[in-house]
Order: sequence, then structure tokens, then C-alpha cells
Amino acid sequence: MQFVRFALTRASLALITLMLVSFIVFSLMEMVPGDCAERYLAFKSSQGSVITTADIDAERVRLGLDKHYLVRWGAWIVDAFQGEFGDSCILRLNISELLGQKFWLSLGICLVSLLVAYLIAIPIGIISATSKSPMLNNSLRLVSYLGLAMPNFLLALMIMLFSTIYFGDTLTGLFSKEFRDVPWSYDRVIDFISRAWLPVFILAWSATAFAIQTVRALMSDEVGKLYVVAASARGVTGRRLMWRYPARHALAPIINSLGFDLNRIFNELPIVALILTLTEAGSLLIEALARSNDQQLAGAIIFMLTASIVTINFITDLALALIDPRIRRSIIG
Repeated sequence: MQFVRFALTRASLALITLMLVSFIVFSLMEMVPGDCAERYLAFKSSQGSVITTADIDAERVRLGLDKHYLVRWGAWIVDAFQGEFGDSCILRLNISELLGQKFWLSLGICLVSLLVAYLIAIPIGIISATSKSPMLNNSLRLVSYLGLAMPNFLLALMIMLFSTIYFGDTLTGLFSKEFRDVPWSYDRVIDFISRAWLPVFILAWSATAFAIQTVRALMSDEVGKLYVVAASARGVTGRRLMWRYPARHALAPIINSLGFDLNRIFNELPIVALILTLTEAGSLLIEALARSNDQQLAGAIIFMLTASIVTINFITDLALALIDPRIRRSIIG
């Protein structure tokens, strides 16, 4: 019963968070000078059409822009929860169809990058915090500092240059030309995997370095505590001591920061997507914000990313609550 109350509490907080973020995103879309009707008809005018004030007013009525701000936000959020975001203001295409698999490809790349980062960082961070070898510790620190110091886009450029010079292939794009616009098949999946490893590796580069530093700091703080000393005095030693006591407590904050780390990786995706010419949500977001000023498309991508992060945070909170009853008591008393 206590866990059910905790789950309902966290679900309510997640829903409130998503509603607040949707309101902020919609408000930012509304603050852009000129509404969707004006921008679309300005484009028509540039093509030689004669546009009048009456045409703009009629377009506003057709798009529902004549309604109150809160009414339009309410309609937008209801449609967004159903996966429908209307039409792109600039491209005049349905946003859900435009994004299609692109957002899920982007999310998958980010999640795999995060998984790779944690699979590497957790054991290395624990070893770095518990090892008595100065050479090993200094080597691991050097690797993590290098990962933090070298930007992802620079690493992408270096790999592209090396591949072009020695292999004659820039490794750009998520698909080869023959698989770019064909339905999914076994061969297309293999082609995707053969190319997706590069953005996964690049995005995991700095994420791994950051996670190593975090795990090392948390483990170093836990190793010296009295409960670890007491367990060691009872005869618990070696890996059993590390994984059963300090690692168990040190990794809880890591699990709880999954949503934050996912957001950080997705923030790095657009610039990597531009360099590697990836046709996915990261490149679409850059296009919508910096080039076409398509706020409807940008708002949809940001909302979907936020919903993914909120969902992951909700799942990790439930997982931690199952593991540690103190988490439940901190929320519901």
C-alpha cells in the first residue's frame, strides 16, 4: 500500500511537471514575432501571390489563432498527449508524420549512448575509487579529463577526417544511400547498426568521462564511512564488500540522474547531427530553431523529449523505491 501511494504521488508530480513544461514551451512559441498565419502567407507572397489583410485574418481563423491563448494551449496539450502536434508552420507538413521514426531513432541513439557510458563508467569509477595503485588512478583520471576536455564535435571531425583519408568514407548519415528511403528490413537494420555506432560512440565519449568522475566521487565518499568499516571488521572483504555496501549506496544517485544525463546527451546531439549529417530529430531541431524559425516543429520535439525524460525519471524513482524504503518515506512520510 505504501508503494502504491508513492507511485501515485510520483505519477502526479510527473504529470504536473509535464503540464508546466508544455505551458512554457507553448508560451515561447507564442512569443515569437509574427504568428503562423503571417509567416505562411509571407512565404506565399514571396512566391508571387497577392496577400491581403483579409487573407491573413481568414488564415488565423482556419488555424484557430483567433481563440484565447489558454484555449489554444489546452487544445495543443490535449493533442500532444495523443501524439498529434498539428502541421509545421513553415513546411506545411503534419509534424507527427514528419518526425515519424526520426525522434525514436534519436532517442534510441541517446539511450544506447547512455547505456554504454554507464557500462564503462560504473566499474571504472569503482576501481578508481578503491584502487591503491597510483599509476592506475592517474591513468584513469587522465582518460576522464580527456573526455571532459575534448568536445564531442571535435571528436566527430577527427574521426571523419581519419576515415576519409584512410578509408575513403566519411561515415556520415544513419543509412547508406540504397537503404535511406526503403522500408525496414533485416538488411536495413544491419546497415543502420553499421553506421549508428559512430554517433553512439561520440555521444558516449563525454558522458562516460562525466559518469566516471561522478561514480568515483560517490564511491570515495562511501568507502570511508563507518558502516563499511564495520562490515570489513565482520569479515566481509573484497568485491563482496564493495558491491554489497558502498557501491549499492553510491549508485542510487547515478540511477536517479538518468533523466538529467539523457537531457545532456540530447543537447549534444544536434551539433553532432550537423557534422555527421544525420537526418533525425536533433538536426530537425536545429533547422527549426536556427534556420526556418518553425516554432511548432521545435515545440513538438522539445515536448516529446521532456515527456521521455519525465517518464524515465518516474521509472527510476519507482525502481529506487523498490530497492530503498527510505526513498518512499522521504516522499510520503
